[in-house]
Amino acid sequence: MLDPAVPHLVVNSRALYFSWLPADPDAVAALVPAGLRPHPDRQVFMNQYVVDDPVQTSGFGSYSLAYLGVTLADVPAPDGVTPGGWWTHYVASSDQVRDYALARGAPALAGSTTIRSDHDKVVAETEIGGVPVIRAQARVGETGTTTHNGHHRYLTALDGQVVSSTYPVISEPVGGFEIESVEFLEPEHPVYALRPENPLTIAWGYYAPRSSFAYPGGLTVWGELELSSGATGVSAGPFG
Repeated sequence: MLDPAVPHLVVNSRALYFSWLPADPDAVAALVPAGLRPHPDRQVFMNQYVVDDPVQTSGFGSYSLAYLGVTLADVPAPDGVTPGGWWTHYVASSDQVRDYALARGAPALAGSTTIRSDHDKVVAETEIGGVPVIRAQARVGETGTTTHNGHHRYLTALDGQVVSSTYPVISEPVGGFEIESVEFLEPEHPVYALRPENPLTIAWGYYAPRSSFAYPGGLTVWGELELSSGATGVSAGPFG
């Protein structure tokens, strides 16, 4: 098992990363522990990414991953502007990555994500226990000339405490980006609580054929964990 205190680097992953307004804002808010506040409009975020080759990581090997969560208020990244997030689901194809993430408090589940691109279309699909649960489709342009660089902050639950990490990221998003559809395919799975409203309202996002980031070496204690009635940890429901 990888030491969860050791930092890791991932370069040039293919990533579809965006946020939307949910169909059930109350259900989304209930996933956030007491003591933390969801964003006023209950934004949900999701990053689906694929690491195609082991040489793109410092020790993870090749893998795919999708994480989802609730955007938080008053918990910004180091820039003081980018809001932090509470991870609710973290679906990894690699046992090694999953064990590493669990030891850092991520609500990790076994599953896989594929990203298919065809000219100006990108389709990302995440499955858990062999069952497709999320499918997102985007229209994309050519690789752009600008980069997205900075830090993301994510909070998790570990040993009865809320812990925080800031993740440095450098991505090269394409131009002409538009999310066309986001489908949550399994109403019986707990992740269905995060489904988008209809009509779809996208808050922000990008597709980057080259997205690089690092897992930092340490976790910062944010506070004691106080689970609200609907907040979740690592429960996978009937899918894993």
